[in-house]
Amino acid sequence: MAASTPVDRLAPGDHACLTFSDPEERLDILAAFVAAGRSRDEEIICFTDAVGVDELRTELTERGIRDGTHLRVVPADRLWGGGAAPEAATMVELLAGELRRTLERGRSGLRITADMCWAARPQANAEQLLVFESEVARLFVDGRLTAVCEYDRESFDPVTLGYASRVHARTVAARVYHEDAVLRICRQHVPPGVRVAGDLDRTRADALRDALAEAVRLDPDIHLNLNQLHFLDPSAAEVILRTATNLPDRRRMVVVCSEPVERTLIEAGATRVPALRMLVRHGER
Repeated sequence: MAASTPVDRLAPGDHACLTFSDPEERLDILAAFVAAGRSRDEEIICFTDAVGVDELRTELTERGIRDGTHLRVVPADRLWGGGAAPEAATMVELLAGELRRTLERGRSGLRITADMCWAARPQANAEQLLVFESEVARLFVDGRLTAVCEYDRESFDPVTLGYASRVHARTVAARVYHEDAVLRICRQHVPPGVRVAGDLDRTRADALRDALAEAVRLDPDIHLNLNQLHFLDPSAAEVILRTATNLPDRRRMVVVCSEPVERTLIEAGATRVPALRMLVRHGER
């Protein structure tokens, strides 16, 4: 079983697996991975499949990361060099060539993200995925290549997901503060803060309080992502407002939410908290 590692703690040379069911959480982890590569002067390639090239560029830009000289976002089929179908040996040699050229340009290393959804398509040979994940391991030996392979849990069967976990030395995942059938609260990396999805009632307000307390300790400003929150109980809204009210001078809390959640926060007194800023889908307050 691969050890679970926060994405910002991956080391050069790590070959990690990300299995996800929340697309927004996947994009957050991907953005953090890219940002870490930039800070290490690495070349970065994002191979994307389920999300289009332009859409992924936009998502990264919204998280403060722009496509540029040392970051390329390309279709996943570039991995097999324009062939009719994925072939493991071709993919490994292509990455070996990219790594060689990166080092020749004087970069410190190559960092890639690979959306593996192509392997779930009818024309793909699933066996080639297994061979690729095994054979590509030789490229990580000298610590100049770092990679995250992304697996959507809704696209792959449990056997394939289990194999992917076994052949990667690391798995990456968001830090989870609370998770049950109706609510998930986890760490957000870019921008740093907390993400909440589901229904947040009064019985789970303490979990939110604990997550926000850590964000206050770790982050200059607090970013609270409630985009996927469907219901906010007034008592949980009070936890948010108290946290924002008690922030030290010049720090603020930015809440991203839907209009119904915004209304609950306003009814709880959000307009009377100077440190609180709300960004509403399809508008801003």
